[in-house]
Amino acid sequence: MLGGSIMAESPLISREVLFGNPDRNNVDMSPDGQNIAFLAPLEGVLNIWVAPADKTDQVRPVTHDTGRGIRQYVWAFTNQHILYLQDSDGDENWRIYAVEVNSGYVRNLTPFNKVNGRILKLSDRRPEGALLLLNDRDEKWHDAHLFNITTGESTLVFKNGLYRSFIADDDLVLRLATRLLDDGSSEVSRLTDGVWQPWFLIPEADEKTTGFLTFDQGGQAVYMSDSRGRNTAALVKLDLLTGQTEPVAQNPRADITGGFFHPTNKQPQIARSTFLRQEWQVLDPAIKTDYQYLKSISDGEITISSRSLDDRYWLVSFVVANGPVRYYRYDRQGKKAEFLFVDRQALEGLTLAEMQPVVIKSMDGLDLVSYLSLPPWMDGQSAKPLPMVVLVHGGPWNRDSFGLHTWVQWLANRGYAVLQVNFRGSTGFGKDFINASIRQWGQAMHADILDGVQWAINQGIADPKRIGIFGGSYGGYETLIAMTLSPEVFACGVSMCGPSNLQTLLDSFPVYWGSALRMWQNRVGNNTTEDGKVFLALWSPLNHIQQIVHPLLILQGGKDPRVTQKEADQMAHAMKVQGAECVYVLFPNEGHGFTRPENQIASFAATEAFLAQYLGGRCEPIGDDLKKSSIQIVDGQELIPGLQ
Repeated sequence: MLGGSIMAESPLISREVLFGNPDRNNVDMSPDGQNIAFLAPLEGVLNIWVAPADKTDQVRPVTHDTGRGIRQYVWAFTNQHILYLQDSDGDENWRIYAVEVNSGYVRNLTPFNKVNGRILKLSDRRPEGALLLLNDRDEKWHDAHLFNITTGESTLVFKNGLYRSFIADDDLVLRLATRLLDDGSSEVSRLTDGVWQPWFLIPEADEKTTGFLTFDQGGQAVYMSDSRGRNTAALVKLDLLTGQTEPVAQNPRADITGGFFHPTNKQPQIARSTFLRQEWQVLDPAIKTDYQYLKSISDGEITISSRSLDDRYWLVSFVVANGPVRYYRYDRQGKKAEFLFVDRQALEGLTLAEMQPVVIKSMDGLDLVSYLSLPPWMDGQSAKPLPMVVLVHGGPWNRDSFGLHTWVQWLANRGYAVLQVNFRGSTGFGKDFINASIRQWGQAMHADILDGVQWAINQGIADPKRIGIFGGSYGGYETLIAMTLSPEVFACGVSMCGPSNLQTLLDSFPVYWGSALRMWQNRVGNNTTEDGKVFLALWSPLNHIQQIVHPLLILQGGKDPRVTQKEADQMAHAMKVQGAECVYVLFPNEGHGFTRPENQIASFAATEAFLAQYLGGRCEPIGDDLKKSSIQIVDGQELIPGLQ
């Protein structure tokens, strides 16, 4: 066995290194290729910085946010403006701003209260235009507005009262729209002579695996991910005149979830899918040599983050599981990639955990693509069972993938085996896999997690008496289900923003989610019928409190609009009445997940001490990690040593 002495020689990686602000991330190149932008801290708060693409040392901030920080932005095709989104403490009422890169002048394009703004489309054909969606007129529906980002002037393009989503062409003209029908199918309409006309249906079975990507150059066809008539979604070209589809690329094991299209002629060049690891299908012979060259310059999975309009320059990143993301500027003309920087310099040279992709069979024969990470001193194998944390992703229509995950590295560094299971309902594995999760919250979806745990026990990886479960959003729900319905399996659990009552969850969705509510009712349970309410109650953790026998830590954001504070309040209260061990920690200035670094660090400090107490892993002392945060310890403080 690689024993305790080697573990002792592996230093604790501080939470500040793992969960503090990155040095640079979300890197993007201007359409003319002359400048790059990225997010980086300014006095501890993430802001947008810009530098000449060939002189990245001449960087300067163009925004000066002092609050929550900026996390979403995009270059405008003027090359002189950047659009970014900002909400208030996680309430997801997004305002959209345009900052002039040279002057730093910030224009609030949508200065409205309680409005959820979205960027639908920008285009090189109309550089000063931005097609935005706003629910300012009616909070249930997003109208389409065409904005001039240089003046702030806007025109109402379409008053909506029916459609869930739109797709626009490069002239910033709405062309297609979708709405969800009562049976769960999606109706696609197209704009013909100024009138929206129903065109075709996407059946409910394909609704999660079929969607539009981009129009072709002439606007006569649209590229789609399309699972109709097959299991895994293929990249297809849909002719808008004939309605015929032409297959472009397919992977029998995984959905084509996207790709790269030429920036001006819109021809598909790469199709992308992920089963265990990311897979590329190079479709355009013109870029095959570029792809081969890029594979030679660095390890890791390649992402083309952005491209100049003339396609000379690419901004490329390389992702590995055990190191920081590496960014390069690639000159296609000179066939040369220039290294720019990494996202987290402090991770360079540290001994980090490897991530092992594995396929676990479920009890009913499904392939569960999973990822196992062991403490780095174990050298990829465990001589005796370890304490293990099952890390459950949110969504649930999402997935875990290969790459650097700071949560995983933190847990592995503390001595835990970390198992991530893509349970049924996870995306990317075909429609049959997603549809196997319909009305299976707490049932087959939970059974998949248990199958993963049993696999780890059978492999000698996990100590069956020291297994914990941790997740956010749907992962938080699964944690609560695990602690209530499988109390003999899990020694402790950590639920972040996890719904405790499926009835109150669906009842409290934001009003503008109304167009998607039918999908939730069909796939989770109907909160408006008597039979549906009985069904939702049966699979709500709140109604199984009496079965909890091990400690639970609840983490919640006070402004979460998706899983409201009520979900955490009622769970913690019921556990207290029951006499169960529960620690309830609230961050009043956070939403669905925590973004402020001081709150992230504080939440993980509490979690780390909790896991060490009940699973026996290593622990960095809490120290002063709570002092700068907004943490409120509502209940159970005595259950975590040092939590004050």
